[in-house]
Amino acid sequence: MPDQLKKSSSKRHRPKVPLEQRKRTVKAYTTCRLHARTATRPTQAVFLKQRMQHQLLHRLGMRHGTPPDLRRIIKPWQPEPQQTCIFTNANIIDPVTENITSKTAVKLSGGLISSIGAAAEVGDTDPGTIRIDQNGKFICPGLIDCHVHIAAVPGSATLREMKDLSDNVSLLRQPSVCQSMLNRGFTTVRDCGGAGLALKESIQEGVIPGPRLFIAGHALSQTGGHGDRRQPHDRNKCCAGHVNGIGRIVDGVEQCLKYAREEIRQGSDFIKIMGGGGVASPSDQIHHVQFSDEEIKAIVTVANNAGTYVTSHVYTPQAKQQAISQGVKGIEHGNLLDEATAKLMKENGVILTPTLVTYATMDSPEFRSFLPPASTQKNREVLHKGLQALELASKAGVDICFGTDLLGPLHFAQSKEFAIRSSLQTPLEILQSATITPARLLKQDGFLGQIVPGFAVDLVILNANPLEDITVLDRFNDHILATIKDGRVLASRWSQLDVEAIPLPKIE
Repeated sequence: MPDQLKKSSSKRHRPKVPLEQRKRTVKAYTTCRLHARTATRPTQAVFLKQRMQHQLLHRLGMRHGTPPDLRRIIKPWQPEPQQTCIFTNANIIDPVTENITSKTAVKLSGGLISSIGAAAEVGDTDPGTIRIDQNGKFICPGLIDCHVHIAAVPGSATLREMKDLSDNVSLLRQPSVCQSMLNRGFTTVRDCGGAGLALKESIQEGVIPGPRLFIAGHALSQTGGHGDRRQPHDRNKCCAGHVNGIGRIVDGVEQCLKYAREEIRQGSDFIKIMGGGGVASPSDQIHHVQFSDEEIKAIVTVANNAGTYVTSHVYTPQAKQQAISQGVKGIEHGNLLDEATAKLMKENGVILTPTLVTYATMDSPEFRSFLPPASTQKNREVLHKGLQALELASKAGVDICFGTDLLGPLHFAQSKEFAIRSSLQTPLEILQSATITPARLLKQDGFLGQIVPGFAVDLVILNANPLEDITVLDRFNDHILATIKDGRVLASRWSQLDVEAIPLPKIE
C-alpha cells in the first residue's frame, strides 16, 4: 500500500503534499461531483463518477484507472488465488475400495480436484501450471478426527490447572493446537465442545492455518452432569444457561429448547449433550443417566428443525438406549456397550465415535497425575471396556468414526488412536473411520474423504502405504511428508513442497 494512504498519529510522518497539488485535487473532486449531480442521463453520471474516482486515485499516487483491491484491504490476510498444480507419478489411495492407482496424475485447481488419470490425460498447456513429480509417493485423503476439544489447550500439568485457564489464554494457544493437527495429517476435525465461531471463521478466511472445523459450541449438560465442573462442596449456583468451561448448564424442557437454539444461533454445526456420567466431571458417576426423555427430545427437535443432529456423551447401555429412543444420531465414547445396544444403533443408523487413546494416555505413568484420584478410578473403569465396545460395534455393522477426545498436554497422542485400533480392526476399516465415514456424519460425503474430481483438495502425502500398515499414520514424523487443505500446503516435511504463505510483493 502506498505510504500516502498510511495513517499516522504524528504530523511529521505524513507526506508533505504541495499546496498546488492539493488545490487541484479538491478542484477535480468538486467539479466531478457538480457534473455528476447535473448530468442529464444516467450514463453521463456514471462516466463522470468513474472519471472522478480515476482522477483521485491518480492524485493519490495510485495506478491510473485501477481501483484498489478492497477485498485485500478489508481482509489483508486472505491468500492469493491458487495456481493450477499437477501431481504426477503418484499412488492414489481409495478408502472406499482399498484400491491403489499407481503412476497416476492428479490435477488440482482452485482448491478442488479437477481430474485424475494418466499424465497425458490431465495435461495442461498453461505455462503457469505447477508440476510436481511424486516419484511413487502415496496420496491419501485428508484425515478427519470426529472428537476433539481445541479449547482444552496444552500448557497445564493437571486437569484442574487446565480448567482454571482464562478464555483469552486458551484462545491465544488454540492456533498452536490447530497447526499440530495439520502436522499429523488432519485436515478436518469435529470439535465436541469449546471451540467457537471466531476460531472456525479465522481458519476459513486464512487468518490462521488449521483444519476444517465443525463445532458444537458448548455441550449441553444438566446440573451436576458431565458438563458441570463444580466440586460437590461448591455452593455456587449456576443460573440458567450458565457457560461452565466447554459446557452449558440447562435444566428442564424450556431451558433445553432455549439454549439449544442459542447454540445454533452462535454458529454450532451440531448439538452435543452430556447424556451420562463422565471421567473428568467431579460430581457424577459413570453409570448416571442424565437428562430426561422430554429434555433430550426437546434438544433433538431444535437440531432437526435446524437441519442438523444431536450427539451424546454416554457410556452405559441404559444411557445409550435413552438417547437413541429420543432421536440422537451420534454416540461419543460408548465404552460400556452391549450386543443389544449395538444392534439398536445399527438399526437406527446411529454412528459411534470411540476415543480409546484418551483413556490409555491418562493411565500412562507419565500422566497419571493429570486427573484427580476420583477421576483416575473412573478412567480405569472404562479403559479396558473400550476395545470390547469397538469389537461389538464392528461385528454389529455400526458405522464407526475416528475420535480422540484429548485434553491439555495430551494432544500430542492424537495419532496413537490408529495404533490402538489396529489390534482389532483392519487398516482399511481404520482408514475408513478417519475418511469416508466421518464425511458422511458431517454431511460432507460429496466433498470430503475421497480423492475424486469435484472433491476438496484435502490430501496427505506419505512415503509409506497406510493400507499395509496403518500405524505409519501414528509415526507421522517419519512418514507424513505434507498436509494439503483446500489446495494449500499447510504442513510439509518434504523439500518438494513449501508451506504456503502470503508472499510479499517483490521490489525491482
